[in-house]
Amino acid sequence: MIFTCNYAMNRCRLPAINPLLAFAALLCLTGGAQAIEFSAVQHAGTGFTVIKVDPGKDKLHLFPAECDDRRHLGFANLNARLADRGQKLRFAMNAGMFETNLAPVGLLVADGVKVAPINLSSGFGNFYLKPNGVFLVANGSAHIVSSPDYVQSDEVTLATQSGPLLLRDGVINTRFDPASSSKLIRNGVGITAKGEVVFAISEGKVNFHDFAALFRDELHCTDALYLDGSVSSLYAPELGRNDNKSRIGPIIGVLE
Repeated sequence: MIFTCNYAMNRCRLPAINPLLAFAALLCLTGGAQAIEFSAVQHAGTGFTVIKVDPGKDKLHLFPAECDDRRHLGFANLNARLADRGQKLRFAMNAGMFETNLAPVGLLVADGVKVAPINLSSGFGNFYLKPNGVFLVANGSAHIVSSPDYVQSDEVTLATQSGPLLLRDGVINTRFDPASSSKLIRNGVGITAKGEVVFAISEGKVNFHDFAALFRDELHCTDALYLDGSVSSLYAPELGRNDNKSRIGPIIGVLE
């Protein structure tokens, strides 16, 4: 079940009454003019918060963590920095895996500048569960590609490498076990056939297969990439949401 708020059209579509959805309806009625949609979704017995962004209307920004002095960037610190420039976050989410010093494990491109190179090596952990991939924005369009297929160019303004890929051309990663008992709070990003960017974060613990199926069956994405688990965090003031976890690495978001 999905409830959608379309802020560009200031319109609500309501299914059967539910307290969570009713709360979202109130937010929709008081929403601004940007084309961001917030949704409450139920899938496989788990709730999810979903944010849909049109990259042609709302520019996505990527903010690397400060790994030089090991300070935690975090939503509060990022908002404080943005306030100095007369800006603030509309929404934000952790955007990829990181080392103990907060340096990105793989590729990171912010404002067209390559912060860290592509990582095609093998190793232990979810990042190295192949195929992994890259979420990128180039010329105002978003794409998800497998890591070996990524090509650096001046047109790429934003890119983050993570893994594993959840969906590739509408097919769930064959390494995922539907019966897996490995469940965590997880977040990821997908792309629809229309080129819309869809971020999702689980409200309960979910395994990889069910998380990938969410993007395929409920969010109608063709491709999706896992961003992280356990540290998964969301900042969405219109939902009254400001997760405050200690270390979340790079952050992706949209500014007011």
